[in-house]
Amino acid sequence: MSTIDVPNPLPSPKEDAQELKKAFEGLGTNEKVAIKILSRRTAEQRAEIRRAYAVLYKKSLLDRLQSELSGDFRKAMILWMMDPAERDAKLVHEALKKKGEKAMWVIIEVSCASTPDHLIAVRRIYRSLFFSSLEEDIASSSLYKEPLRGFLVRLVSSYRYTDDYVMSELAKFEASLLINAIKKRELHDEDFLRIITTRNKSQLKATFLHYKRLSGKSIDEDIDHHSSSQFANMMIRAIWCLASPEKHFAEVIRYSIEGLGTDEDTLTRAIVCRAEIDMKRIKEEYKATFKTTVTCDVIGDTSGDYKEILLTLVGSEEP
Repeated sequence: MSTIDVPNPLPSPKEDAQELKKAFEGLGTNEKVAIKILSRRTAEQRAEIRRAYAVLYKKSLLDRLQSELSGDFRKAMILWMMDPAERDAKLVHEALKKKGEKAMWVIIEVSCASTPDHLIAVRRIYRSLFFSSLEEDIASSSLYKEPLRGFLVRLVSSYRYTDDYVMSELAKFEASLLINAIKKRELHDEDFLRIITTRNKSQLKATFLHYKRLSGKSIDEDIDHHSSSQFANMMIRAIWCLASPEKHFAEVIRYSIEGLGTDEDTLTRAIVCRAEIDMKRIKEEYKATFKTTVTCDVIGDTSGDYKEILLTLVGSEEP
């Protein structure tokens, strides 16, 4: 469900690196060329361009982008050009320095809306960059209190089974456990936490389907009805990221543009990090929920080259 429009025929990494070098030369950078090349390459292709640039010019392409670009456009391009696992490791590290639910979204996104192998890669790179583990940094953070802190540690420590195998009877049984815990307002119940933090995504989707059949409401609706705590809010976000990440990211994009000012960092993160994963589904969810398009709202709240890179990553969209 990627929205990246890779050209055919595809120029070689060396040709792309040479065109970028030309774009950086002269009195001013040709931002349009940088957008045209880099926004239409996959993560693997962008890595090849970085390597080709370093071989040809003995300089880092990321460093060159850092020096040539500015503002929110620079932030978006730098994030886009990073290795995805390194990018997520750095985003989580920054989030751990900040208070509030918005910062916790980043931890939940990386741990629940990623593949198990990607999460392992993020944890590995996190250790190499920051000389501590992601798990211990969350566990030792004074920003989080129990049971939220323990929940976040369990999420980032998880390695979920990746196949689509589902045990139907188990899903029905565990749906009943979830119903009882929510009715008792015991989201910190051990069985509840075990199910959410360890079951594979296909199994969880089946469990949530049985939950709705048994309860008459979706699990996120029931949690919201029985509790308004921060822990409950983060549990809902985790459930969305595990079972329907497009719902979470549609909400994140909407949040970033609502109100008096645009939250550019949040908007950039959502679009850059999901463009190669599920942006098409996010756009569908956004349109169904908010009766407008991501494209329309990005145009209304951004400008210049920053707007252009975001729109290119979002991809074409009917009004």
